[in-house]
Amino acid sequence: MTRFSRTQKFTKENIVKVPQDKAIVYKIKNRNGENLYTGIAGRGRSQERLVEHKSIKKEKIPEGTRFQYAQVKTKDRARQIEKSIIRKEQPEFNEEYK
Repeated sequence: MTRFSRTQKFTKENIVKVPQDKAIVYKIKNRNGENLYTGIAGRGRSQERLVEHKSIKKEKIPEGTRFQYAQVKTKDRARQIEKSIIRKEQPEFNEEYK
């Protein structure tokens, strides 16, 4: 079973604390705890990927105020978990795997 971090505020200060040594699966949530978007990032790219959702207009998730992440051994495993979460939770901003 994949173990996610505690939910934390979606701020650049918290993003820089995300470990970079393994691939991650992450969820961006609204203030009510609803999953708005689930994504993955490869080893060494987790912080950069989360910042893209915070800063880059085309990647931005409106109302995304919180996030969670889970480290996994490989990007392939992260992709499997991502697909499963998207199918189960149907996040509003994910289009693939629904």
